[in-house]
Amino acid sequence: MEKLTDQEWRERLTPEQYHVLREAGTERAFTGRYWNSKEPGQYVCAGCGADLFDSKDKFDSGTGWPSFTRPLSTDGVATETDSAYGMVRTEVLCARCGGHLGHVFPDGPGPEGLRYCMNSAALELKKTE
Repeated sequence: MEKLTDQEWRERLTPEQYHVLREAGTERAFTGRYWNSKEPGQYVCAGCGADLFDSKDKFDSGTGWPSFTRPLSTDGVATETDSAYGMVRTEVLCARCGGHLGHVFPDGPGPEGLRYCMNSAALELKKTE
């Protein structure tokens, strides 16, 4: 896991990225740059560049956040129980740097039935042709 000081994270990330990735914040629905993106490519962690999701697995969940049916690799993400705000959810973290990416829910399409609901601020799209 990539270890940086709080000051190093603040220097590397924008204020919004810092809030989401390091403070487990959430951007408002329908405001992130990738919620409606249809561009092909791979989504990587905005904090450390680790490969996370493929645009082929992205779908319109109607929630206003980028949603994926699965990660590129189960080794690329980690999960933890999040019981903040009086709810019990499964938080999704970048396995390399520990950054908060979003949450996974059991209401997605496809054989796994999962919806990885991510924050655009936690992601960078590496476009492919």
